[in-house]
Amino acid sequence: MAEATITDVIFDFCGVLFDWQCRDAIEGVFPQDVVDRICSDDDECGFYRYEDRLDAGEDLDDVLADYRREFGDELAGIFRYYQEHYEDALPRLIPGMRQLLEDLHAAGLGVWGLTNWGWQTFPKAFAKFPEIEELLDGTIVSGIEKLHKPNADIYELAMSRFGLTAERSVFFDDTAKNIDGAHAVGMHAFRFTDAEQARKDLASLGVTL
Repeated sequence: MAEATITDVIFDFCGVLFDWQCRDAIEGVFPQDVVDRICSDDDECGFYRYEDRLDAGEDLDDVLADYRREFGDELAGIFRYYQEHYEDALPRLIPGMRQLLEDLHAAGLGVWGLTNWGWQTFPKAFAKFPEIEELLDGTIVSGIEKLHKPNADIYELAMSRFGLTAERSVFFDDTAKNIDGAHAVGMHAFRFTDAEQARKDLASLGVTL
């Protein structure tokens, strides 16, 4: 690899390393019209809104009690089922990403994870895809730390814990506000679309693989 200023690459998880599909965990188990409502873009049933609370570090039982009060027993039961079968919402790795992580390691770069994810379901990701855990030098999980992207403190924690320098680090996330959060603390950052584009983005910073 040509000498580059970048020494470390940090990856979000869902939508970057893992394909995440809420629908895959509940479709075929519950009525299709209910599944369609749950998975609607406007979050009609509040699944994504309440999952944000889990990502911020709250416990499922506490969140579920509030969910039940707002949406009733039927949807609360589905929400619990979804959380308890979270591995089914992770159908595959994003194509090309395992190879990218392997190539970054071979080039001598640090490879890290930084994800908004609930502490109770996060272990299911590494249990299903242990090769990703092996390829990451370390991971910051919002639900464990009770910090949350795009707030500056979670990026600063990653840099402190892993010994990173902002200007020598690059972060990939599929959500625009999280890219803005990384930029705000001085990191290079790109909105992720696919592995091929990520390689181009890295090359633009002098990282050739």
